Amino acid sequence: MIEKLENLPEGVIGFKIHTKLAAEDYQQVLAPAVEQATQVGPIRCVLVIEEFHGMTGGAVKDDLKLGMEHLRGWKRIAVVTDIAWISNLTGLFGWMIPGETKVFPLAEQQSAIAWAAEPGPDQASN
Repeated sequence: MIEKLENLPEGVIGFKIHTKLAAEDYQQVLAPAVEQATQVGPIRCVLVIEEFHGMTGGAVKDDLKLGMEHLRGWKRIAVVTDIAWISNLTGLFGWMIPGETKVFPLAEQQSAIAWAAEPGPDQASN
């Protein structure tokens, strides 16, 4: 299950993941939010994961599809979790994820949101 985070800075989308992700989560929540974000600019995303029990087969397929459809659209992904294996895998395989990826502990959710909202080096003012 996934819920959309509210009251984020302009240009940042965010989600809180609970237990197990299903294809419906992608189709009803994630995909529409990502589509809307691409209309505004690069995708800046915050994923808060307090508890995670995997993904259905349909969710895995939709995850790959969503990532590939917007391969060049991802700017920053902040992963906020205290789950060690998610932090470790993100650190290990972050280079495979388009855009910048950074892991934050749950206690630093506001820092993760601020990081996701920051302009990148190619957008900074001179």
